[in-house]
This record gives sequence, structure tokens and C-alpha cells, in this order.
Amino acid sequence: MKNFEYPIAVEWTGNDGLGTSNSRFGRDSEISTSNKPTLIGSAPREFGGDGTNWSPEDLFVAAVSQCHMLTYLHLCSRNGIVVDSYRDDAVGRLDVDGAAGGQFRCVELRPNVTISAGDPAAADALHAEASKGCFVGRSVSSPITVKATTTIAAAGS
Repeated sequence: MKNFEYPIAVEWTGNDGLGTSNSRFGRDSEISTSNKPTLIGSAPREFGGDGTNWSPEDLFVAAVSQCHMLTYLHLCSRNGIVVDSYRDDAVGRLDVDGAAGGQFRCVELRPNVTISAGDPAAADALHAEASKGCFVGRSVSSPITVKATTTIAAAGS
């Protein structure tokens, strides 16, 4: 078995000089690691953030979507399917139960894939295999569904 580590630093940048002395404290943060651009984070607007920066909820859904995509593209490459474009308009559904907290009820992936070579039915079927192979998706307890659309590229495009 191979083991890998992914060190990430998250630093709170929302202190306006009063710290957390009241419930209106700033929710901003910076997410960083070596040799990568820093992401500006915050809470979603509904949880006191400004809503313009990446939230943990955004990043969770993005991680599930991106992992599925990368696994899927790898499988297509290995199976003779040429993907020309891939866009996933994913959505995560979060249920919050007051002060008791909450959890993601589900993540729905909606990849729109355009292929120029290979069997479209096989391209569709590889999403199930990608779901089984995605490290992030396999690591979460929320159900992940995939509603994929595969289109064949127009000749000469």
C-alpha cells in the first residue's frame, strides 16, 4: 500500500481587532500549500460569511466533482474514448438541523461530456467505474449520484 500526505494550511484572516468577542466576527481565511495559489476562503453567506469567497461547502462539492472528472478522464484514455470537453455543473445538498449541525444529504454530479472517438455507451458506462475509483468520493458518507450526458463531437469541429 502506498501512502500520501497533502499538507494544507488554513489561516483565519477575519480578525478585525476584536477577535471573536461577538458573533459577527469575520469568517475570512486563506487556504494555502507549497507552490500553489492561495485560495481565499470564508463561510457561505447563510452562515455569516460574505458569500464571495470559497467556502468549505463549495470546496467539498468541488473536490468530489474534480476527483470524479480526473478518474473518468483517465478511464476514457485507457479505453480508447477521446474526450474533447467535460463540464460538470455539480450541486451538493446540505441539510442543517439548527444548533445540532448538519451534513450533506447528497452530491449530484451532472457531467456534460463531448467525445470525438469511442463508443458513447461505453463513455456513459465509465462514470460508474469512475465513481468506484474516485478517492474523494469513496471517502465521504454522502451519496453521490451521476447524471451524465454524452455528446458526439460534430465532424470538423
